[in-house]
Amino acid sequence: MFAIVVGGGRTGSYLAKSLIEDGHEVTILEQREEIADKDVAEVTKAKVIQGDGADPEVLELAGIRKADLVAAVTGDDEDNLVIAQLSKFTFKVPRIVGRVNNPKNEWLYNKSWGVDVAVSSVHIISTIIREEATLGDIVTLLKLKKGEIALVEFTLSDQSHAVGTKIKDLNLPPETVLITAILRDGKVVVPRGDTELGAGDKILVLTSPEHEELLEKKLSA
Repeated sequence: MFAIVVGGGRTGSYLAKSLIEDGHEVTILEQREEIADKDVAEVTKAKVIQGDGADPEVLELAGIRKADLVAAVTGDDEDNLVIAQLSKFTFKVPRIVGRVNNPKNEWLYNKSWGVDVAVSSVHIISTIIREEATLGDIVTLLKLKKGEIALVEFTLSDQSHAVGTKIKDLNLPPETVLITAILRDGKVVVPRGDTELGAGDKILVLTSPEHEELLEKKLSA
């Protein structure tokens, strides 16, 4: 399968690596020069193109006419929907995955907008909350890819040295550790690099099992 991942941030690079590990061909489209350069260095088996994924000419350059899947996973919902529409209706890509950043926009992510599968971390985490998942220090909630990836939860104590620290300053390896959501005061916080962690935060992380110990060291007291 040939996949185009539009958005080369942490979510996009993590997805690209997973697809490559499964034997697929991947091209990453990223508009920001510094992020594109980082993808070139870290996702070495992917082709990386710097450009606006909402531009039809850039999509053509990426080889969209032969793509089997397009994943629009930028941090902007409007861009993701434009990319989905272009990919599905102009270039006839069979499968479109769209990342929902703002839960208020989730209703737009449907087939009429070109989206086959909408992915919202807020929706996933809300489902876990409704099912009353066990809370603790580090709790493994879900195993993926035959145990190679785990969704884990960590609760920050008042004594944790990570309290008051921005996510980007934790220096977690982006290729194996991805913070997907923060549960704070009964609400879901979508994590960004500048998001500051607080005492009592419940942090949900996609990681490889061998990095759970590193994660605990970074987040514990």
